[in-house]
Amino acid sequence: MVVVVTGASSGIGAALALELGRRKQSVVLAARRLPELRQVAERCGSAALAVQADVTRREDVRRLLGAALDRFGHVDAWVSNAGRGITRPLEHLSDDDVDAMMRDNVKSVLYGIQSVLPHFKERGEGAIVNVSSFLARTPFATFRAAYSASKAAVNSLGETLRFELAQQYPNIRVITVMPGVVATDFGINALGGGPDSRELPGAQDAGEVARIIADAIPAARGDVYTRPGQLEMAVDHLRKLAAPE
Repeated sequence: MVVVVTGASSGIGAALALELGRRKQSVVLAARRLPELRQVAERCGSAALAVQADVTRREDVRRLLGAALDRFGHVDAWVSNAGRGITRPLEHLSDDDVDAMMRDNVKSVLYGIQSVLPHFKERGEGAIVNVSSFLARTPFATFRAAYSASKAAVNSLGETLRFELAQQYPNIRVITVMPGVVATDFGINALGGGPDSRELPGAQDAGEVARIIADAIPAARGDVYTRPGQLEMAVDHLRKLAAPE
């Protein structure tokens, strides 16, 4: 299996690349930080390719796909994991804040889908894996309002694509992964700073999240929650939002 993973220089992306390497999968790692990316790739084994790319640039994403095809001949799964958070109350969000969230979290996913989808259609199969967030379903961290909204847009893109492909391309699977708090540097790298996710109580280990995603890639479709009870919490939240009859 050949898997492209964006945002693979650290955090969930790096952990997933390493997990796939342990499973003897071929992995194409993408990120902007080439030295860190190469370090991760070296730990993934000989069937790993590091490609410096800014996935908020459409031409970089196309080049990433081209590099994967040149090296391995095909792609089986595309994992859009790159993204960024923000720490800002909703009433203080600027135009630049909202634009950054849409660029980093939504356009990066859209460009990945649009680049790899013709390849998957030609092959008649493939997996598009979009790493979203549990905050797309439940607004538990109000200071991440713009981030949550951008991840809700990612969910909507995935749901729409899944519906669009169902009849003619049933073997192209669309998977949306929704982690909660994960022990990575996500928090301190958010726009405006923020709490260090690695120090928050109950933060999930990135390796555990990576194993769940790696298990999902070969066969899953639809939403994948990385912690027990998340689905029930999301459903309960939706029930509370429903207007009484």
